[in-house]
Amino acid sequence: MQEKTLKKVAIVGRPNVGKSSLFNRLARQRDAITSDMSGTTRDIKKRVVTISGNRDFEVIDTGGIDYSSELFSKVAEFSLRAAEQADIIIYMVDGKTIPDEEDKELFYKLQALNKPLALVVNKIDNDKEEERYWEFLEFGADATFPMSVSHNRYFNDFYAWMEQHIPAVEEKEELVLEEDEEIDPFAEIVKDINSTVEEVDNKIRVAIIGRVNTGKSSLLNALLGEERSVVSDVAGTTIDPIDEMIEHNDHEITFIDTAGIRKRSKIVGIEKYALSRTTEMLKKADLVLLMLDSTTQISELDERVAGLIEEYRLACLIVLNKWDIKKERTYEEVVDDIRDELKFLHYAPFITISAKTGLRVHKILDEITAIYSRYKQR
Repeated sequence: MQEKTLKKVAIVGRPNVGKSSLFNRLARQRDAITSDMSGTTRDIKKRVVTISGNRDFEVIDTGGIDYSSELFSKVAEFSLRAAEQADIIIYMVDGKTIPDEEDKELFYKLQALNKPLALVVNKIDNDKEEERYWEFLEFGADATFPMSVSHNRYFNDFYAWMEQHIPAVEEKEELVLEEDEEIDPFAEIVKDINSTVEEVDNKIRVAIIGRVNTGKSSLLNALLGEERSVVSDVAGTTIDPIDEMIEHNDHEITFIDTAGIRKRSKIVGIEKYALSRTTEMLKKADLVLLMLDSTTQISELDERVAGLIEEYRLACLIVLNKWDIKKERTYEEVVDDIRDELKFLHYAPFITISAKTGLRVHKILDEITAIYSRYKQR
């Protein structure tokens, strides 16, 4: 029997209203990075979660809808697209402010999609602040809920509304044995042994690492054939690690698009937390794509990033990006520079690509499966 498709629930709203905090609350873990810094969430994050014990759905955390810059406008475009593709929409507003015309305009735009839509007025942290909640009833939403995500207050009515739109998982009927049926334990053991199928190790976890702005997100988008990460020339655009799976040559390849790694002296606040998350991901990886910028010489930071591969003893493919604009540097010059500076990666093969134009990107998947096959035989 074909499994039912999970309902998709998108959390949308302007920056810094608590979307990622609600996402983390539903996911029961600190997964999306949260802070008081506006625009912290820049990519779409997804998790399958369960409420009320038996109602599963996919919750989608989106970046704040803001048109103050080209980068934020692109984030807003991704967020609205996620809402359009969702089955249920949660629009969040900041209850510590008065109703805003821009919020109303965005809410009415989502209302026109004719999907279950809830207005969540967040940051109602105590009984006294409930007075501000009443002002948001002028939106005319079919479902409006006061909430304090940080204090875990007023969730019951919200969960009750969610239960109306998310079906419960059907319980499977248990196999009941007849009382007079006798089972030979030894025969069952033999049966289990003979029916055991050797598992094929065909799952590869790939971490994409490299110093900031070397094209990691662009490579992921090129491999998947769609824009999954927000990409711009702003250093450190990708904050949250993003997992995406693709099937190739009978392998399940999961890519981990890690946060850009800055020089330690420049890491502050939110990106410091993202960097620690990146090193945690490497502990789970089987293979690493080391992204290098072929238009520049190997830097000290490149060496430190590459050192993580040796630290975790991982298989590696060195990806020389921006080959379409490498200027006058020959292949031999670039390779000699890398071999000289990164001697500890002498075993790692190279591939020259352009994530922007797609040059040789398709060959990366073949390289990954071939390297992994050799690596697991060690």
